[in-house]
Amino acid sequence: MLPLKTVSPDNPFELENTAAYAAWREKKLAQHPQQAESLIVEVKDPCKLSQDEREAILECCARANMAVYKGPTGTDPDKRIPATFGAQFGLRNLDRNMGSDDDGITALQVVNSEWRGRYIPYTDRTIHWHTDGYYNALDQQIFSLLLHCVRPAESGGENAVLDHEIAYIRLRDEKPAYIEALMAPDAMTIPANVEQGVEIRPARSGPVFSVNGGRRLHMRYTARTHSIVWKQDAVTQAAVHALETLLSSDDPYIFRLTLQPGWGLISSNVLHDRSRFEDNPDRPRLLYRLRYFDRIEAGS
Repeated sequence: MLPLKTVSPDNPFELENTAAYAAWREKKLAQHPQQAESLIVEVKDPCKLSQDEREAILECCARANMAVYKGPTGTDPDKRIPATFGAQFGLRNLDRNMGSDDDGITALQVVNSEWRGRYIPYTDRTIHWHTDGYYNALDQQIFSLLLHCVRPAESGGENAVLDHEIAYIRLRDEKPAYIEALMAPDAMTIPANVEQGVEIRPARSGPVFSVNGGRRLHMRYTARTHSIVWKQDAVTQAAVHALETLLSSDDPYIFRLTLQPGWGLISSNVLHDRSRFEDNPDRPRLLYRLRYFDRIEAGS
């Protein structure tokens, strides 16, 4: 006889627990910000936040899984600004990925002469919806993402953002089977990254949605069709289509913003994209990207 599955009485992400989900959903939608401007917290010194500033950012992250800090540092290119800001929320363990500098921080700018020019983040092209590090091994997930603006583009370069918990709600409300399919361990496969016959990263399979740390929802996703192979069963294909439809919609919880000099976005690696942009050759766009294995913590 197979053992009975134990349903946690307070875990809203178990499909069998409709009562816990209904309570969590109601609270989530009631507390979530209603416009992009509500994400912005003005700070006097991002390297030394006051208690009130830090609590305001944490409160916004608790409601929306992200916040925007508006700092006075302008075009100062010192990488210690975003690194010190993140450390105040327990963010220290950086993903030293192929594109990052020696310090683990990635300079996002147009690069034409290096290998980076073959990858969309280092071009002026549109970046479609994704979460960062979706191709990482399952034991090296990116739980937090920080973007810090030194110089915006002359035009364009707008980010759209969507709390992944809202995406979960939309899909579960439409059909719970979509969530079940997207939580399967083989829902998505990222093909191997091969450069000049050398395998830089092996193919990796995993879920879109997963629950980590007890009750923390995590998401892996990319809309790039050549960077992913979806499971071919009908329900997974329908779930992916439903997610694509959501991300191309005018859902009120999809916020759009363009970071200005000294501004930054701290998030639990929410869904985001970037529009095409045009640079001023004298002042080219420069953002710093910090990917963390840590989660944003209130007690840091």
